[in-house]
Amino acid sequence: MKRSYSESIDTVIGNWLREQGLETPLNQYRLINAWPQVVGNYFAKYTHDLNIYNQVLFVKVSSSAVRTELSMRKEQIKEHLNKIAGAQVIADIVFR
Repeated sequence: MKRSYSESIDTVIGNWLREQGLETPLNQYRLINAWPQVVGNYFAKYTHDLNIYNQVLFVKVSSSAVRTELSMRKEQIKEHLNKIAGAQVIADIVFR
């Protein structure tokens, strides 16, 4: 029997994750784990308690100098994170 329609496995899994409501949490998990890669180890050691709520990434920063530097790079960081996810997961970043 010859198949007339086929999909790649990544498409099938992506559709299944979307149907189950797991795509967004998976992307959020990936972004939080990619944080040190995006901002670098120096800045990552001053940040903690990363949470994503309604497409806003909340980051607690323990140094005011690091908070200022990250705030200046906010758009660049946001673009890099969304590029890693392959979707618009982060609309804004709030440094506390």
